[in-house]
Amino acid sequence: MTKEIQIVIIDYPGALQSAVQGLKELFIFANQIIKTDALEQEFLIDIVQPETIQLADIKQASLIILPPNLGGSYYLCPEERLLALLCDAHKAGAIMCSACAGAFILARTSLLNGRTVTTHWQLADDFQKQFPGIPLKIESLLINDGDIISAGGLMSWIDLGLEIVAQFTKPHIMRSLGKFLIVDTGKREQRYYGSFTPRFDHGNQPVLQVQHHIQANYGQPVKMAELAALACMSERTFLRHFSEATGLKPLAYLQRFRIQKACELLESSSQSFEQISQQVGYEDVNSFRKLFIKVIGLTPTAFKERFAC
Repeated sequence: MTKEIQIVIIDYPGALQSAVQGLKELFIFANQIIKTDALEQEFLIDIVQPETIQLADIKQASLIILPPNLGGSYYLCPEERLLALLCDAHKAGAIMCSACAGAFILARTSLLNGRTVTTHWQLADDFQKQFPGIPLKIESLLINDGDIISAGGLMSWIDLGLEIVAQFTKPHIMRSLGKFLIVDTGKREQRYYGSFTPRFDHGNQPVLQVQHHIQANYGQPVKMAELAALACMSERTFLRHFSEATGLKPLAYLQRFRIQKACELLESSSQSFEQISQQVGYEDVNSFRKLFIKVIGLTPTAFKERFAC
């Protein structure tokens, strides 16, 4: 007897349609491979809209997927009826899945309290402001926490779909599907693709002045006392103001800024990492290499091979 795996995709207002339809087609392709492999399994896919969805539509679901957002603000203020139905479906045993901005809808329920999730790296600040009690692991492209699966980037719905196929069938089915779709099924992390984008809209003028100073002088030695003096504050007060305004301590901010500049140079120039290290203000190449790997998750050589023009 064929085991049916019921998947419900929530086509909310503004949802990325390539993801909504792409997920459906991904599971259809998976069914073809499953049939060829003579496995007694089948994905059944329903696409439903929040305004017409009924409990009967989702109470038998194995998984419910909230796709990325394309436009509009529905994902920020989903209707209460949808949130209640998602909670009911979860109680009935459905695995809740989100990709990119879909995590915002899931977070509006109580289901993510105390659970670690991921979303698009550009949405991280907004997510943490709105949901400070939900741990966010933004460097991860996908987090499978059993009954909650979250994926990060805009195209991470592909990674989410492959994860579901591997979990509900067999890993070799997922790999065969990846080969058919010609997509990478190897381990990836969202931090490979992230960029450091400093916050300048915080309204703290002394801190903003220091940020501009770092922007212009990141390749030179920088001391905390000098930055505090530039802001006309004591070091302790400056540390507090800077951290509150930017979300990072001054040293971590400077490190992230230098790493971002190193990434740009690795992508666009033929300079060696040793040359780049000195250019962004690090005399100790080995120390900077270790920091680069810790933040980016790749060695400088691997990063260059993956992203260089």
